[in-house]
Amino acid sequence: MRNGRTRHQKQNHKCRDCGRQFVENPQWRMIGEETKGIIDRLLLEKLSLAGIARALQISEL
Repeated sequence: MRNGRTRHQKQNHKCRDCGRQFVENPQWRMIGEETKGIIDRLLLEKLSLAGIARALQISEL
């Protein structure tokens, strides 16, 4: 069942059985293992998470 739109203007849906909300075709991309390793090393160097996200062009969330 349709349930409005997301903040990015994608159609939001809601499951009638469990009530879970979802977007049918999300446009997100997974973070690869190599990038996760880089993030871990940068965190050990005491860089901020926001700075790492900006440098690697990924979301903080």
